Amino acid sequence: MEAVLAHLRGAIERGEYAIGDKLPSEAELCRTLEVSRPVLREALRALQTMGLTVSKTGKGTFVVADAVEDPTFGDYAASDLLEVRRHVEIPVAGYAAVRRTPENLDHLAHLLDRMERETDTTAWVAMDTLFHLAVAEAAQNPVFRRVIEEIRDALARQSAFLTELGGRREQSNREHRAIVEALIDGSELDAVEAMSHHLDRVETTLTDIVRSPAHGKDSGPGTDTPTEGNPQA
Repeated sequence: MEAVLAHLRGAIERGEYAIGDKLPSEAELCRTLEVSRPVLREALRALQTMGLTVSKTGKGTFVVADAVEDPTFGDYAASDLLEVRRHVEIPVAGYAAVRRTPENLDHLAHLLDRMERETDTTAWVAMDTLFHLAVAEAAQNPVFRRVIEEIRDALARQSAFLTELGGRREQSNREHRAIVEALIDGSELDAVEAMSHHLDRVETTLTDIVRSPAHGKDSGPGTDTPTEGNPQA
């Protein structure tokens, strides 16, 4: 999927598909790129998230921009989402460290164990959002949970985007483990630092994806395969 995305993104950024142009049909792209329809559709969804295309039911996919600026996750731009997360989730982690109950810790530990064993991206993403909800619950303020509920869909979309394109799953598991350990220790300072580090890494990976050089890539997915072992993983 990453190779297909890089190929299509490069074609758009080089002007091979200009703003206003309609991309070839899914069937034609599958034949040309020699990929399955599910793989192609994942790449097309990523292009839309990046703000390069829009999909019109019954009409196809159209190019609306020739450069990635600020991806959109559901109803929210990535920059807006991250700004709110920093102002909410970092202090929430601190409150959770001093207010968490044994039940909160048990729930978080169980959830984290499941996430570390999970290999399916879709299932992991679902648990990722539950993890952040659980931290908000541990802060013992229902308003915090309501805020995370409001952005839950956007969090899931962002998580899937970063996991699929930035290899974030294993790194996120380690960052989540650090957050839980801080909550277990009851250290407000450590919890704040762990959540801040987590969001820093989210921002870094997102920035790397957005700035990823797609120019000059004119090969198909068969020869433009992403390198294994991405340092962001």
